[in-house]
Amino acid sequence: MIKADRKTGLVFFPAFDWAIDPTHPEREERLLYTQDQVFEEGLFDIEGITEFKPDLVTHEDIRRVHFCTPDIESVTTESHLISAGGAVTVAKAVMEGAVEKGFALVRPPGHHAMRVVHGNRGFCNINIEAIMIEYIRAKYGVRRVAVVDTDCHHGDGTQDIFWHDPDTLFISIHQDGRTLYPGSGFIEELGGPNALGTTVNIPLPPLTSDEGYLWTIENVVMPILEDFQPEIIVNSAGQDNHFSDPLTNMNFSARGYADLTDMLSPDIAVLEGGYSIEGALPYVNTGIILALAGLDYTGIKEPGFDVARLVQPQDVTRQVRQIGQAVLSTWRQREALQAKLVGNHKTVSRRRNIMYDTDMIYEMQIDEITVCNSCKGALKVDSSSDTGHHLFGVHIPKGVCPACRARAEQWFEESKNGPYTLRTMQDLDRQSFFDEPREA
Repeated sequence: MIKADRKTGLVFFPAFDWAIDPTHPEREERLLYTQDQVFEEGLFDIEGITEFKPDLVTHEDIRRVHFCTPDIESVTTESHLISAGGAVTVAKAVMEGAVEKGFALVRPPGHHAMRVVHGNRGFCNINIEAIMIEYIRAKYGVRRVAVVDTDCHHGDGTQDIFWHDPDTLFISIHQDGRTLYPGSGFIEELGGPNALGTTVNIPLPPLTSDEGYLWTIENVVMPILEDFQPEIIVNSAGQDNHFSDPLTNMNFSARGYADLTDMLSPDIAVLEGGYSIEGALPYVNTGIILALAGLDYTGIKEPGFDVARLVQPQDVTRQVRQIGQAVLSTWRQREALQAKLVGNHKTVSRRRNIMYDTDMIYEMQIDEITVCNSCKGALKVDSSSDTGHHLFGVHIPKGVCPACRARAEQWFEESKNGPYTLRTMQDLDRQSFFDEPREA
């Protein structure tokens, strides 16, 4: 009888009733082939690998993270609640000691969903990792969390949600945004004024292979994690870096994914993208499961794997090393950069235009954060879209200081007579949430 070195919990949720359309790359078959492979390989016969059934998240769980307009029901389905619930289920199993590692193989994905949600962008409606993280913070008192996003697309939604949170280290390793959706994730994107430096972007050139990815994990990601000392490491385990993926231009292999997982050793992994449904996902996911469980994965080999064809070009190797050194240099200078860039500002604001490429919605957003030495700062968001919805939201973080709470409450009071279709407040310090919908 084979026994896992580390007890590992899995959740499968293919979401049979949710698809953008029947032929879209983001459809239920993404997980069905993996599920078949796991059973065929006999992984559930291994002592220490356990399948859990997903729970549903509540609307309160979503309100900890998102401002949804016009309301949560309008931008989610039951599948979204179960997908996020699957991530919460494996996190609970890890936190309560039932397993040492957890992997949520769920869809719909979530890492392009930002704090404000008007609809679907990048195949994502709600951010399942962020909902999971704020759940375990509220229930188990976890503070410092690291998210390492290895999806080929920049995790711009997760970045947005934790942009102002110095207790969340967000690292995204992705194909250069100049060559791939969503066109963001550059080294200069460092986080908000109270959290500058805890957003770390590593944009890799097309044709990066196992060599470049694993060098980046070992020489860039691991030293940063060692400095940050998180209590929990979460891997947004997107698999569209694979050489056979139809949407991207990278040369990562299934064995490379397993090596990455072994090196990173995340507490919790959550599936994100990956659209080579037959040629990659069953093999990549099997490798990840074996690596999490501490089992031999050296026999993992997908169809079409050819070492000679996947050799990393020398110019790509040179670029990867240059990017890695630049990222490390920025990380080491983060405190000096914060002092230089933030200065004596009392608040800092951003104005952004955001496109929801799936639902074809255009959003204009202005946010403002208090600059504070005592807490994470209070945040207000003014967001309108071409659907006619106009949201005003206030976010109060856990551990808020009296001055920032007073500013947040003042902002919310002043918004009473504004032209908003929804006024909403997230108070994570008191775990209370308020929504006031109005007629458009």
